[in-house]
Order: sequence, then C-alpha cells, then structure tokens
Amino acid sequence: MSKDVIFLTEAASLQIKEMMKHNEEEGAYLRVGVNGGGCSGLSYGMGFDHEVKEDDHQFEQFGIKILVDKESAPILQGTKIDYKQSMMGGGFTIDNPNAIASCGCGSSFRTATVAGTPEEC
Repeated sequence: MSKDVIFLTEAASLQIKEMMKHNEEEGAYLRVGVNGGGCSGLSYGMGFDHEVKEDDHQFEQFGIKILVDKESAPILQGTKIDYKQSMMGGGFTIDNPNAIASCGCGSSFRTATVAGTPEEC
C-alpha cells in the first residue's frame, strides 16, 4: 500500500486550509475515513482531528497533515479529493477507484470486497 492513501488536489487543499482557518483548527489533522451507511452501504467521512491513533496512516500533502484509519485505508487507496466551485456553490468531489457502485447523491458507495451497511435513501 502506498504511503499516501489519498491524494488532495491543490484546489481541495486550499479549501481545507480556508476551513481550518475559519474554524480555528489550524494545526489540526484532516481525518478521512469510511463509515457504514448510505444507500450503497458505505459513506465518506472528513473532519478535523487533534489525535493520532496508533494504527493511523499519517502523511502530508500541500502542508495538510492527513490521517486515515487502518480499516479505511485499503478502501480509500488511490482516492482523489478535489474541490469544485460553480455558480451553485462549491463542494468536495471524491473519486475512489475502488468504488464499484455509488448512489445518485455521490456520497455513498461500495467496493468489490466491502458492501458496508446499505440503508434506505
């Protein structure tokens, strides 16, 4: 498994830094993970954290310290996180090469080996 589990684009990193500043979270880690749920069985989680757990994968991109837990790492391996701005506003996009099915909202998915816990939409 590559040391960097996920890859941030420059646009995503600029937005994350802006959010860190706005929420007074400078110096925090960006934790990216996978949870059970959503219409397809798995959903993405992203947030700020100040604690590194023993089995976390830890790496840095564009000056952002990133944490991915051991269970999420193989599911997220090679995932690209971008930030797109449009006239309707902005949002993060997640391109996971391991996802074989996803729902219309784009935040729920499953992989060939992990079905998760699908819920009603």
